[in-house]
Amino acid sequence: MEFANYFPIWNKLTPEQQRRLRDVTDLQKIPKGTVVHDGSPECKGMVLVKSGQLRAYLLSDEGREITITRFFEMDICLFSASCVMPNMMFDVFIEAEKDTEMWVIPACLYQNLMEESLPMASYSRDLITNHFSEVMWLMEQIMWKSFDKRLAGFLVEESRIEETDALKITHEKIAAHMGTAREVVTRMLRYFQSDGMVKLTRGTVELTDKKALEALSEQ
Repeated sequence: MEFANYFPIWNKLTPEQQRRLRDVTDLQKIPKGTVVHDGSPECKGMVLVKSGQLRAYLLSDEGREITITRFFEMDICLFSASCVMPNMMFDVFIEAEKDTEMWVIPACLYQNLMEESLPMASYSRDLITNHFSEVMWLMEQIMWKSFDKRLAGFLVEESRIEETDALKITHEKIAAHMGTAREVVTRMLRYFQSDGMVKLTRGTVELTDKKALEALSEQ
């Protein structure tokens, strides 16, 4: 079963537990732009990414988004499993940033496995800790790091993810990732352009001095 090659603790489960997982883990194909989880209390279950890219984000009452983290091949997301993370005090949305293939382990089965399998319980605790650490890191960045440094870091990271210095991304989309207004992003990108760090064309941000951006993000 292909799922077994992606699930990190598969060999630590009993044959019966593996059978139960095999019976319910159908591969789902999610088109780009689809909201996989809408922040509701509904416990969808654990998501395991086979291919593609997911984005977890928060949504303010005013409709402003801010990205928490992304999930790529072989990454596991528990933000869609609120019953597994009972102390989560915020609503997390998840969308497919690219066409994505993923498995979803139903919440009821996942909870049962956590209760009866020490390796699954331990692994899940580590995942929950990592997820909350990502949220806390984001909050610290917002509170203590100036926007120009955050934006420089975002552009460098996006370049790494897309494996290109010519990013096909709008100012509005960058604003959604960073939890700010499009006008703020446009103003700062124009400042970067005047300093020779980027070149702006319609729908594209080209990194022309990545080393300068990296240095700025690390200050």
